[in-house]
Amino acid sequence: MTHDPQTGSELTRRAVVAGTGLLAVSAALAACSNNQQPAAAPGSQASSPTTQPPPETSTSAAPPGALLTTTDNIPAGGGKVFAADKVVVTQPTSGTFKAFSAICTHQGCTVNKVADGTIDCPCHGSKFAIADGSVVHGPAQRSLAPRQIVVSGDEVLLQD
Repeated sequence: MTHDPQTGSELTRRAVVAGTGLLAVSAALAACSNNQQPAAAPGSQASSPTTQPPPETSTSAAPPGALLTTTDNIPAGGGKVFAADKVVVTQPTSGTFKAFSAICTHQGCTVNKVADGTIDCPCHGSKFAIADGSVVHGPAQRSLAPRQIVVSGDEVLLQD
């Protein structure tokens, strides 16, 4: 038996052999899992040992988002609530589209309509501006959170 003066413990021959065996098995497994090139078929040229570049990827943009509605469904000077998506889309001026969370910042109710230039919450009467989601009438004290949309042709696509 070998005595370790730092720890005061004794190493047995069995422990040393077991540790050496584990090390050998680990090394063998690591060698087997190496990323090796498959062997070339007979009669073909062997591939070089250099790493091949990754396949080319398309440089086109990712899909712009999920179709939410079309622009003709959003009236100029108004908007529409999409409760299932928890988003409200407005068109404060003709051709300008905005989107906000449909969750009221007061107590988490879902806003239910857009009328007279405001996004309205039915629970406690909070109203938010269609242009920027800011509070027009409380009790809410914080603006509606903006949401990302893209208008592509006549489609309104939700980004987040």
